[in-house]
Amino acid sequence: MKVKMLSRNPDSYVRETKLDLQRVPRNYDPTLHPFEVPREYVRALNATKLERVFAKPFLASLDGHRDGVSCLAKHPKSLATVLSGACDGEVRIWNLTKRKCIHTVQAHEGFVRGICTRFCGTSFFTVGDDKTVKQWKMDGPGYGEEEEPLHTILGKTVYTGIDHHWKEAVFATCGQQVDIWDEQRTSPICSMTWGFDSISSVKFNPIETFLLGSCASDRNIVLYDMRQATPLKKVILDMRTNTICWNPMEAFIFTAANEDYNLYTFDMRALDTPVMVHMDHVSAVLDVDYSPTGKDFVSASFDKSIRIFPVDKSRSREVYHTKRMQHVICVKWTSDSKYIMCGSDEMNIRLWKANASEKLGVLTSREKAATDYNQRLKEKFQHHPHIKRISRHRHLPKSIYSQIQEQRIMKEARRRKELNRIKHSKPGSVQRVSEKKKRVVAVVK
Repeated sequence: MKVKMLSRNPDSYVRETKLDLQRVPRNYDPTLHPFEVPREYVRALNATKLERVFAKPFLASLDGHRDGVSCLAKHPKSLATVLSGACDGEVRIWNLTKRKCIHTVQAHEGFVRGICTRFCGTSFFTVGDDKTVKQWKMDGPGYGEEEEPLHTILGKTVYTGIDHHWKEAVFATCGQQVDIWDEQRTSPICSMTWGFDSISSVKFNPIETFLLGSCASDRNIVLYDMRQATPLKKVILDMRTNTICWNPMEAFIFTAANEDYNLYTFDMRALDTPVMVHMDHVSAVLDVDYSPTGKDFVSASFDKSIRIFPVDKSRSREVYHTKRMQHVICVKWTSDSKYIMCGSDEMNIRLWKANASEKLGVLTSREKAATDYNQRLKEKFQHHPHIKRISRHRHLPKSIYSQIQEQRIMKEARRRKELNRIKHSKPGSVQRVSEKKKRVVAVVK
């Protein structure tokens, strides 16, 4: 029998006397350092620790509303301009640079249910509980003029949402049905409905601008084609979807904010299975908005926090909260992809950094090079247990932390029950259903 074994000459590594230096195997390549990996690991660890030290995402609070903030809108041309609507019918236009309100409009009696800006940025539209759709000048009235809307449309029912076309003078409202309006007419161009329940949200696709999606209280997400004036298809989920948001970089991808604490990213070409289920919230998700890059999105929840999710990950990379922040109703990602705004029940609009540890202001070339180098090191060693633990750690309020523990126990109990059912049933009679397919009830075309 032949046995293959490694054989080394002891003369190459054994000392002749105790006074000799210990021989160390060396790589004589001048481009490599013998301690390169340990040195880079220490640098990656320090970079990860410093990232958590400098993670101070909260920037400012815009206060002035006298009731809860119900909706937000971005200006399409100006990064510094933001619009907000409140539950007392008031609309405010803010300058983010000065962090001040520059204009106030008493738009409706009752809630402002929706607000959107025209694609050119010269005016904006609002809908409210008083069954009206109003168009307002962005700059406000001139000297000596009264504050009056440019156009007012009186509807038959309450409108619950509004969104403007990205390129044409057309907007859509939702309530008992989805109506498509021309700005110059007081009656809708077409009305589309599928079912009889109230529709809570409607959104135009930013790429394929003739497509729009809506979500209704009967747990449906319906997709429409404006050219044919007909619904295309709908997907029915386990629980109600509050709103959807289209990915600005991929025309067929959208994310739905659901009442079952999860967010679902769908491909509209295959609605029977979500592309990804995003789980971390511990209460109903009320709003969602994509970053302009299409790689991340931010969600607002009833659990008094907002979370930032990568599109291809099921867990959030950041969670933002303050002691005073109550139920977060609306959230927006700014057009330069650097900031996040959220409006909540306690009448404040908060401004956050999209990257919690990012240094604001002008960076020198050395700072940019150091930042890029540290980022590459963190990516290289991201799966090392010590670095992974530090980078993932987030401080949570006690209420959210205890609910997470409770839900973990419940989820484990459901999983154990399912395994026991499969174990004690006839082989093949009980099939395991993936987490993605569990929540989709049906797809209707």
